[in-house]
Amino acid sequence: MDTSRRRLLAGVGGLSLGAAVSAVQPRQANANETSSVAGSEGGEELVAVAVNDALEGVYGRHEGKRRNHTKGLGATGYWVGTEETARLSRSALFDGDKLEVVARFSTAGGDPSASDSERSPRGMALEFRLKNGALHHMTMIHTPMFFARTPSTFLDKFLALAKDVHTGKADPRKLAAFMKQHPDNAAQFHFLETNNPPASYANTAFYGIHTFRFVDHAGKTTNVRWRFVPEDGVKLLTDEQLAQKPKEFLEAAFRDRVRQGPVRWEMMVTIGEPGDSEDDPTVLWPAGRREIKAGTLTLTSFASDEAAGAYKINFDPMQMADGIEPTDDPVLRFRSSSYAISHSRRQTEV
Repeated sequence: MDTSRRRLLAGVGGLSLGAAVSAVQPRQANANETSSVAGSEGGEELVAVAVNDALEGVYGRHEGKRRNHTKGLGATGYWVGTEETARLSRSALFDGDKLEVVARFSTAGGDPSASDSERSPRGMALEFRLKNGALHHMTMIHTPMFFARTPSTFLDKFLALAKDVHTGKADPRKLAAFMKQHPDNAAQFHFLETNNPPASYANTAFYGIHTFRFVDHAGKTTNVRWRFVPEDGVKLLTDEQLAQKPKEFLEAAFRDRVRQGPVRWEMMVTIGEPGDSEDDPTVLWPAGRREIKAGTLTLTSFASDEAAGAYKINFDPMQMADGIEPTDDPVLRFRSSSYAISHSRRQTEV
């Protein structure tokens, strides 16, 4: 991949120029979509519909598939939380029970055949099945920060990739304008540009990116952020390895690793302090904050989305069991609306 294309993909989170369209034409939401996002605040449901339309325009409409993070694979395993975290949160996640987990790994974007070498975010989504019947979701990416401070940046991102009707190519002036108008994109741009893609999902750290609130048994809240650290260590491809990799390698790498034995991540929780950002996932917290180990995720099997049970799950990051609550982060709440629309569309297509 040439340098200019690599920079462009990094700057817009891995979107493919070859699939960009000349305009975004949002269609009217159907009744199911309207009801799925009813009650959302700030009109983010309208942006969510437009973003799903834009994803279809950029990548095509792949019926029965997710509109974003389309390419992926499933896994299953279990989770055990720690007693130390139970003092900060009354969530049953931290009772010490062995809980069933369904996981999904993915590549950002709506192309089901995207190259595993693209400089785009990798995702890990988890559904924890608690003993009391409740569900808890965590939906993470491998960059420590997000690219958007507000939902409107999503639309601006696609507009920046629009093909010129005369040249059939993306207008570099639009990208330059996007970058200038959205300095919140700079941190993730730099991360993706300066860090090669991971060699395997088993060698990838995943970040929750948003701030959440732990609630203890007395009702006291604590602001936290979390990340999942791989037991196998973080390993990025070298430039030479990246150049030699085939288009598909992540699925095979994870399959081969699981055959050797369970794959584990430790969940590390960072404790916020006064003044730390609560509602901007593009801003990192200062180094040196107190951290605790919240638990261990163990994945023991590999399968397709359907076989693992991940296909039917809408990994809504706002699906939280008692003891963990969202902040007023507009992007977190927008993701819930956007996921609901994507889920509704693909479920009606199969």
